[in-house]
Amino acid sequence: MSVEHLFTSESVSEGHPDKIADQISDGVLDEVLRQDSKGRVACETLVTTGLVLVAGEMSTEAYVDVPKVARETVKKIGYDRSSLGFDWETCAVITSIDEQSPDISMGVDTGGAGDQGLMFGYATNETKQYMPMPIQFAHEIVKRMADLRRSGEIPFLRPDSKSQVTIRYVDDRPVELHTVVVSSQHDPGVSRERIREEIIEKVVRPCVPEGLGVPDSVLYHVNPTGSFVRGGPHADCGLTGRKIIVDTYGGMGRHGGGAFSGKDPTKVDRSACYAARHIAKNIVASGLAERCEVQLAYAIGVVQPVSIMVDTYGTGKIDENRLERIIRERWDLSPKGIIETFKLRRPIYRKTAAYGHFGREEEEFTWESLSHVEELKNAV
Repeated sequence: MSVEHLFTSESVSEGHPDKIADQISDGVLDEVLRQDSKGRVACETLVTTGLVLVAGEMSTEAYVDVPKVARETVKKIGYDRSSLGFDWETCAVITSIDEQSPDISMGVDTGGAGDQGLMFGYATNETKQYMPMPIQFAHEIVKRMADLRRSGEIPFLRPDSKSQVTIRYVDDRPVELHTVVVSSQHDPGVSRERIREEIIEKVVRPCVPEGLGVPDSVLYHVNPTGSFVRGGPHADCGLTGRKIIVDTYGGMGRHGGGAFSGKDPTKVDRSACYAARHIAKNIVASGLAERCEVQLAYAIGVVQPVSIMVDTYGTGKIDENRLERIIRERWDLSPKGIIETFKLRRPIYRKTAAYGHFGREEEEFTWESLSHVEELKNAV
């Protein structure tokens, strides 16, 4: 007997207040790494009406003009005029940056993890990106809205937007689109009917995954409140690290709770999640499982993970304990090993801070490579 369920994931655009904060934090990190590849950064950002506040800790020889980084990031996103209620030229930028605690440095200097914690990586073969379909589809919707806004093809769009996608699953396989929710900031005076028509026709339908059923009964909720003129930091306060489910797998698979943006790669909150994704993706791509979740756990100052766990949800071709042994043998999961394997001391991070850290084809996203597929096939 078939088992059916609905699963929903959301994404938010680069102009969402929380994502503005993430991009500023990662912009600061990139500027440090551009000058000092060994620099250590823990950078948090708050944005609200007319204000950017950047705070945190750094240990680096680099000089970073934090206000300049913040303003350039805000401008690039599209907050470039005062009528949006927040713009790069007039917003105040306040900074409060201290040096990293020497107690943390002692553990990191010896090659250990910068903190304790648990990290998860996930992969599934339901999309070509080895990502869950709901979150992949949701990302593509908000990314396409941003592209059409910049190109002028949908001229009334403004930077702040959100999407939400519900997919019907049968026996854990996606079969049909059920509901799409899109809320996009827009210029005043644009009719609700025009917004709905253009977003459905120019944004949503071109993003529908190949092979997915799209019945006439699909529900589209476009700007369901009727108007979304006031948006971005003028409407809502934004904080770094508040979209951790958007950043990962849309709620499918577990999350250890650590955010990514603003953290240099010695922080395993970030780097070990990248490594766990790489392992899970290569296991699925090698055909050893249809779905795979990998958990890593670390202790501050300790070099190797204190535990490794693999869950293939009953789809694995070999025993999960054997997979765990293979992982220990074939991946260096020390913080130093992860950093070197994935070349993480480069200024590559601002790009990760919108539209997800996984399922991307950008060359810099080294953790998305399929470098271990043949090796895994040969191991069994």
